Amino acid sequence: MANTILRPPSLKRGDKVGVIAPASSFNREGFLAGCERLRQMGCEPVYAQDIFDRDLYFAGTPERRLREFEEYWRRDDIAALICVRGGYGSNYLLERLRFEMFSIRPKILIGCSDITSLLTAITDRTGLITFHGPMVAGDIAQGSFDQKSWSSCLQGETMWDVNTNGVEVLRAGAAQGRLYGGCLSMLVASLGPPFEIETRGSIFFIEDIAEKPYRIDRMLMQLRLAGKLDEVRGFIFGEMLDCAPPRGETYTLQQVMMRVLEPYDVPVVYGLKSGHVTGGNITLPIGVRAELVAEGSGAKLKILEASTLETVS
Repeated sequence: MANTILRPPSLKRGDKVGVIAPASSFNREGFLAGCERLRQMGCEPVYAQDIFDRDLYFAGTPERRLREFEEYWRRDDIAALICVRGGYGSNYLLERLRFEMFSIRPKILIGCSDITSLLTAITDRTGLITFHGPMVAGDIAQGSFDQKSWSSCLQGETMWDVNTNGVEVLRAGAAQGRLYGGCLSMLVASLGPPFEIETRGSIFFIEDIAEKPYRIDRMLMQLRLAGKLDEVRGFIFGEMLDCAPPRGETYTLQQVMMRVLEPYDVPVVYGLKSGHVTGGNITLPIGVRAELVAEGSGAKLKILEASTLETVS
C-alpha cells in the first residue's frame, strides 16, 4: 500500500476528458449520448476511432485498450479519463500498465463495476485518488447520476456529506478510515495475484449486481478467510441490485451478509447508491479519509478531505 496520497488536479469547465474502453465492448448509441451529456456538462470528450473495435466480448485487443489508456494518460491536454462501461477485461491491462505514470502525471480516473480492478490497483500502488462512479454509456448517457458528489469529488471540495438517503443501518457504530472498495466480484478476483486489494484501516465499500445470496456469502467468506476483513473499520454495502433471495425464501440478503460479518464489531450499513444502482449513481473518492456514523436515526458518511487539487487558471 502506498504511504502517500496523490490528488489529481480538479476538473474545470472546458477541460478535455479522454473517453476510454478498457474492458467490454459497448452500445454505440449509449456511448454517443454519454459524450453529448459530457459536452452539456462543460467537458470536451476526446476518443480514438478504434474505440469501437471488438475482439470477442472486449472493446478491442488488450494492446489497443492498453495503448488508449496510456496515450491519453500521457497527454497534457487531457484532464480526466472516464470509462465507457465495465463488463469484463480490465484485468488484462494490469500486468502491462506502467504504474509510474500515475505518480508522474496524476489525473482523474472514473469508473465502476469491472473498472474496480484498475481503481484499487492504482490507488494501492501509487496513492492516487481514483473515483468509483458513473460511466459514459450508462449513467452519464441517461443523466442518472448524483451531481453533488460528482462536483464535490472533482472540484476539490474539502469536506462534504455523501447522500445516504434510504441507507439501512445493520449494525450501529462510528468509524473513520480510508474509503476503499468497489464491485465485490472484482475485489475477490484480486486475491492471490500481485494486485491483491489492501483493506487495512478502511471504510470498506462493497457492491455488486445479479449475484445470488449464496454467492455473495461465498465471496464475503473468501475475503474473510483471506484476512481482508480483519482490520476493516466499517462496512458500506451498495444497493446490491438484483441480489435478492429467490421468491418464496424467508431469509434476507442482509441476514446473509451479517452472518459473515458477525465477528467484526464495526458499523455496517446497506443501500448506498454507487456502482450498479437503480438511479442517482454516487461518485465516491477511493483513498480519501472518511467518517461513517451509523445509528438508530440512520447513517451518515462524511468525506473528510479533498480528493482533487484546485488549479490556478
